Amino acid sequence: MISRTRSEALFAEALQHIPGGVNSPVRAFRGVGGQPFFVRAAKGAHVTTVDGDELIDYVGTWGPAILGHAHPKIISAVKAAADHGTSFGIPNPFEVTMARLIKSLVPSVDKVRMCNSGTEACMSAIRLARGFTRRDKFIKFDGCYHGHADCLLVKAGSGALTFGNPDSAGVPADTAKHTLVLPYNDVEALKACFAANKGEIAAVIIEPVPGNAGLYLPRPGYLEFLRQITAEQGTVLIFDEVMTGFRLAPGGAQERFGIRPDLSTFGKIIGGGLPVGAFGGRGDIMDCLAPLGPVYQAGTLSGNPLAMAAGITALEELREGNAYALLEAKGAALEAGLRDAAKSAGIPVTFNRCGSMFCGYFTSEPVWNLADAMKADRERFKKYFHGMLAEGVYLAPSQFEAGFLSTAHTPVDIERTVQAAAKVMKGL
Repeated sequence: MISRTRSEALFAEALQHIPGGVNSPVRAFRGVGGQPFFVRAAKGAHVTTVDGDELIDYVGTWGPAILGHAHPKIISAVKAAADHGTSFGIPNPFEVTMARLIKSLVPSVDKVRMCNSGTEACMSAIRLARGFTRRDKFIKFDGCYHGHADCLLVKAGSGALTFGNPDSAGVPADTAKHTLVLPYNDVEALKACFAANKGEIAAVIIEPVPGNAGLYLPRPGYLEFLRQITAEQGTVLIFDEVMTGFRLAPGGAQERFGIRPDLSTFGKIIGGGLPVGAFGGRGDIMDCLAPLGPVYQAGTLSGNPLAMAAGITALEELREGNAYALLEAKGAALEAGLRDAAKSAGIPVTFNRCGSMFCGYFTSEPVWNLADAMKADRERFKKYFHGMLAEGVYLAPSQFEAGFLSTAHTPVDIERTVQAAAKVMKGL
């Protein structure tokens, strides 16, 4: 059982100064009940709380820690960069290296622009697609989260879904009216939407593997059809690879599934744990950005040297080793162990995994979209979450979030996790 004395005191103080006591809603534990703990340090696959408890971490900063926390090469790179200044607001060599690296790993990217978050990247990609096509409408999919820009907070996933309120207050109807929301994995819905809005759809933005409503995968042929119909309709296809980019393969989900989008958005791993975002793609579309074209996008801290140094180190480390084979093997071992634990306990669980991303839903039915995910037993998940936490395993505090493995997770970590799951599930 982990202790909470210091965390409880910090949370009580945080509530006096920060809305809800947290700086990102899912951290508040509203999806599972109870109060959050606070962390004072992280190393490898473990985090250490302010009360001194060490937990096996499967959140991994919500994705960036693919090499584990506080990777020595990343820490060294950040320290070395910081010796020369923390920010310039002037072009720096790291930006060029990062752009070259992204292009070398993701063939669909001819040019790339850095920004400061996944939200910025997705917001900017939508604006760019609208400017390029001179159309206003775009399609997104329910349960897919692309950040908190107004036009994207319509049937979103992530924290908005956790709180059961996918549409945010403060988003004007006039802003959201051009956002067309479809169910994921539904080819007929796509056909009908394009038929009803012929020549009006600027873009389709999609998480190729949605990770903000838990985790579910594209049905065979679905992404291929999406690529085909967008090309036929002159619509810009945007892959939101903020989570999946450089995680599911060196070239992200688009490499794993063999699809070439027009634009892609990135974040998380390319910052090595520091705030970052990027979007890139076809040269003719990217050249519509200022200062070359009429679509304006800017950012004082874009291309920040500390974030670039950390991200370059992370990408080079991933490229040079056998990280993806290791991650696949670790993912398969964790999946097999958790499936066995659920089966032994007689608990219905649908376990979805893609490489080092995973999610277990407490349901006996397959999960292919948000409607399927919503059938999961959330009350059972709450008990499971707190049971695992008591055993020293930290999972995302919501049924509707993906879990992440890192190269730092050891066979011992995975075995301890499986043993904890077997114990907890027997009591559910």
